[in-house]
Amino acid sequence: MTGSKWTERYKKKILTADSAIRKIKRGSRIFLGTGCGVPYHLVQELAKYANHMSDNEIVHLLTLGDTPSADPRFQEQFRHNTFFVSENIRSAVAEGRADYSPIMLSDIPRLFRSKQMPIDVAMIQVSPPDEHGYCSLGISVDITKSGAESADMVIAQVNDNMPVTHGDSFINVSDIDHLVPYTEPLREFEANEGDETISLIGSYVARLIENESTLELGIGALPQAVCNSLLEIGVHDLGIHTEMFSDSLVPLIENGIVTNRAKTIHRGKVIASFAMGTKKLYDYIDNNPFFQFLPSEYVNDPYVIGQNKKMIAINSALEIDLTGQVCADSIGHKFYSGIGGQVDFIRGASRSPGGKAIICIQSTAMEGQVSRIVPRLSEGAGVVTTRGDVDVIITEYGLANLHGKTIRERVLSLIAIAHPKFRNDLLDAAKKMRYVFEDQVPFQVKGTYFATEYETRETFEGADGLVEVHLRLIRPDDADRIKELFYDLSEESIYFRFLTPLRSLRRQTLQDFYNVDQDADISIVATIHPDDDKESERIIGAGRYLLNRNTNQAEFALLVQDQYQGKGIGTFLLNHLMRIAKSKGVDAFIAYVHPQNHRMIRFIHKTGKVVESKMSIADEEYIFTLRL
Repeated sequence: MTGSKWTERYKKKILTADSAIRKIKRGSRIFLGTGCGVPYHLVQELAKYANHMSDNEIVHLLTLGDTPSADPRFQEQFRHNTFFVSENIRSAVAEGRADYSPIMLSDIPRLFRSKQMPIDVAMIQVSPPDEHGYCSLGISVDITKSGAESADMVIAQVNDNMPVTHGDSFINVSDIDHLVPYTEPLREFEANEGDETISLIGSYVARLIENESTLELGIGALPQAVCNSLLEIGVHDLGIHTEMFSDSLVPLIENGIVTNRAKTIHRGKVIASFAMGTKKLYDYIDNNPFFQFLPSEYVNDPYVIGQNKKMIAINSALEIDLTGQVCADSIGHKFYSGIGGQVDFIRGASRSPGGKAIICIQSTAMEGQVSRIVPRLSEGAGVVTTRGDVDVIITEYGLANLHGKTIRERVLSLIAIAHPKFRNDLLDAAKKMRYVFEDQVPFQVKGTYFATEYETRETFEGADGLVEVHLRLIRPDDADRIKELFYDLSEESIYFRFLTPLRSLRRQTLQDFYNVDQDADISIVATIHPDDDKESERIIGAGRYLLNRNTNQAEFALLVQDQYQGKGIGTFLLNHLMRIAKSKGVDAFIAYVHPQNHRMIRFIHKTGKVVESKMSIADEEYIFTLRL
């Protein structure tokens, strides 16, 4: 449609909101555009016309602010059916006055197009038409485009404030039945300020994001915290492929962190289906070719998502059980949010080369009174992400890698990132369910196992070239990795470390490695990622010290896998232990060494810190004292 033809038809389709609403028949299913793109003026007029309505179903993904049609006094006229339980509809769903349809976001358009959920009327909001008669769906393409294309009748509020967005975001006036010109401010969304807990979670997420990763970023305090951390750590050439985004993305673009240059598909473009934010954001994306808005059936397709290399999906949860089952849409029987795009992006990220699917959750709820990591999900709680899909769980106490792990490993990993005051209760419950060994030692650590002040990295010359070694605190879920280290040691190394020719590693001896409190005693491990596989972690060395409070001196011991000995890794371990001990006010290190362990004796002397060495006749061992 070109020239004057479409403008003439446009004029004939113009109605007031009141006149357009009167076109809707009783018993119709009415679709509403999404989020900040909801045609607010039409919604208000719909409520005003309620006395002429009866048994009308209102279908939507997400609405914000005042929703008069959900008012109890209109329950005979309107019944909402939502795919996501937002705050303004939550009480209606809880009281049975509205319905919730749990479904993956990528699947919703198929409901409309297949007529499994036929749409009688679509009420949408668009920009004024361009010279060719095309209006933009602006900040709400998502399921709005398929809803409009599937509806028998389309009523569009034409708003001068709706941005024109690029991508598959246009609808021609010929496909709109009634046009209601009405300019008003778009709904705005501003996330709550995140607290220290949210900031910590955001910092842990940022640590997993490598250069040239592609991100799914939502809205709210957590994505803001992630973006804040990314601004600080100096990653570069990130890409964006996300169902929705907010203002938090803009600083990453302006600071050159998000460039989209390294994306596998849609290189150079931010890919999204809707945006929710402030007027500043809407002005930023208006007619900006850096952004492409595409329908949900494409953006949320796991196959499409998985084509992005290093795809990082970041989602949240309400409750997680010790086996890794994730509840994200309900609190017990009470529906609280929705499935949304969580499963779409988790499965997509899992397909991605180098991808990570991250679930974030605060460790407690109800002002710290209950743990969000639980032995079993609450009665009625739904599983959104299965234990087979779960990858990485993050709380303010650290992160747990669960993909491919046994139930025992998952349990220990999740307890390690639970709030300290609930850890041993969770352990007791796990023992009763036979998830862990009955003699599993209690958790002594009162803080986090992921303290950055205990972490450092260094590159060394390995047998197959350079290898990056990461030092960190040991964790209870390291048990199997420590066992693998033990069985890779030579008999000589085992004898000199344990002063006895062990043929196997008893579970109690194994637990002694990580049964430290991090207050008086410290145990660290040296890890590598074989073949640069970020999903696998291998322990190649360990070091620890145990403090004697009476003397303020600490006994230390080191262990390095044979093939990595003589490369400086042991020195790296010892120096790191010394730095930690010195920061805690420890006076000296004590080492007990077998007289025939010539390599260790030479190693200790090379430190230049020996202030005393003597032979213990009774125990037949050298005792070295090292200054800190």
